[in-house]
Amino acid sequence: MTKFSYIKIARKRIRYLKNNKNNSTYLVFLHGFMSNLDGKKPKAFLNFAKNNNLGFLSLEYSGHGKSSGKFIDGNISKWTKESRLLIEKIVKKKKIIFIGSSMGAWICLNLFKSFKKQIKSFMGIGSAPEFLENLMWNKFSLKMKREIKKTGIINLKHGDYEYPITYQLIKDGRKNRIFNKIIKQNIKVTMIHGEKDKSVPVIYSRKILRLFKNAKKKFVIIKNGDHSLSTPKFLNVIKKELKLLTN
Repeated sequence: MTKFSYIKIARKRIRYLKNNKNNSTYLVFLHGFMSNLDGKKPKAFLNFAKNNNLGFLSLEYSGHGKSSGKFIDGNISKWTKESRLLIEKIVKKKKIIFIGSSMGAWICLNLFKSFKKQIKSFMGIGSAPEFLENLMWNKFSLKMKREIKKTGIINLKHGDYEYPITYQLIKDGRKNRIFNKIIKQNIKVTMIHGEKDKSVPVIYSRKILRLFKNAKKKFVIIKNGDHSLSTPKFLNVIKKELKLLTN
């Protein structure tokens, strides 16, 4: 049974998963938009860390999963801050391998400036930086834009899910632009993207790789892969790539 922990971070009760290691690199996994720690990826990476003598940390941002707070009060800045504070408390000064899934990759990239001397490598899975502007706002009709500006919120249907999207979330996303940055760290960077990802185009992973000027870069497109890449078959591909990043 998976044992979760709780901690007060930025006045929120945050649920997280950890595997403490005193003298080891830590895998830090950041999940996607409206996701949580009950999915297959967090547990797969926790087990990978235990099997490879690595530390592990993953959290649920406020308003996600069992963490406190309302989802509609959250935004990229707040979720980045919560992640940073927890990493500082648990990982401290140890080396980090970041794994970001979808929105989690955006938050990982935000954290590069805070942990640049500690980051050993970075893996993005179906990465979605700046998705709020490019994949939501820019595709809203004029009617939808007027509604969200007037009421502050709009319920957006995507497949089987309905997302409450707030105007403050959209505006905060504009303060967290990534694609105009240059990252100079000489690290290993692997982007993994499903060939049939219907949520985030493959070009997003390509654009992230262009940000890294000195990195050892690799791009893996998983044939017939979806956005989540959470089946045992797809997770095995991801874990093989992750093993290369730990060496």
